[in-house]
Amino acid sequence: MRADMLTSVLTELNGTSADIEASGVISSDGLMMASVLPANLDEDRVGAMSAAMLSLGDRTAQELNRGDLEQVLIKGDNGYVLMIYAGDEAVLTVMAKSNAKLGLIFLDVKRAAESISELL
Repeated sequence: MRADMLTSVLTELNGTSADIEASGVISSDGLMMASVLPANLDEDRVGAMSAAMLSLGDRTAQELNRGDLEQVLIKGDNGYVLMIYAGDEAVLTVMAKSNAKLGLIFLDVKRAAESISELL
């Protein structure tokens, strides 16, 4: 039931922008709770990578006195990976195209994270 509600938030998020290619909600220990991913992406790998990056981001923010981590943004030749906390126990990971309008995506992702936080 809860997974269905999470999936509907992700489906809505992916529908808000043609630039968003994939999204997932991952528990803080790296398990995928819900996802809207293309067939070529492995759910377990996305979950594990997101948890690892967030953990490293947390530690980096603390060690370098940047305060609490808000988001992790990775930019590659083929696009972006954005990770943001959705409450204390989950992470929203979004993959976007390389020409994506990041300002709009940040806004949509933040809204989605708040909705997910309320569901959890």
